[in-house]
Amino acid sequence: MTPGDELPPLTVPITRTLIIAGALASRDYQDVHHDAEAARAKGSPDIFMNILTTNGLVGRYVTDHFGPEAVLRKVSIRLGVPSHPGDVLVLTGRILSVDERTVEIEVVGTNRLGRHVTGRVVADRPPHPRTAR
Repeated sequence: MTPGDELPPLTVPITRTLIIAGALASRDYQDVHHDAEAARAKGSPDIFMNILTTNGLVGRYVTDHFGPEAVLRKVSIRLGVPSHPGDVLVLTGRILSVDERTVEIEVVGTNRLGRHVTGRVVADRPPHPRTAR
């Protein structure tokens, strides 16, 4: 594992259930995450995924690669375009730095509208990274 190494992509189908369950699990009761009529009234074509669900998917992407022994120390993300039901989110990553204790990964997630999320994750360096599933 060296800087510049790319992680294999993770493809996540964005379903209505994922969006609503993620909002409920994170106690985000904003109507735009579960009520399509309310979302349309506010200018969106449909409900859309909240930032906490996106944050969880970014964390999953890193731990899916490094395994359950990976400990996320810092997750910093910025949202771009929304993710709606029927979208497919593709997460990709690149190792930015590695030291004896930690690894820093740049993560980008795109969907049909463009870049949904960009961010960086710092994790404790696991002894043996997993291979892609």
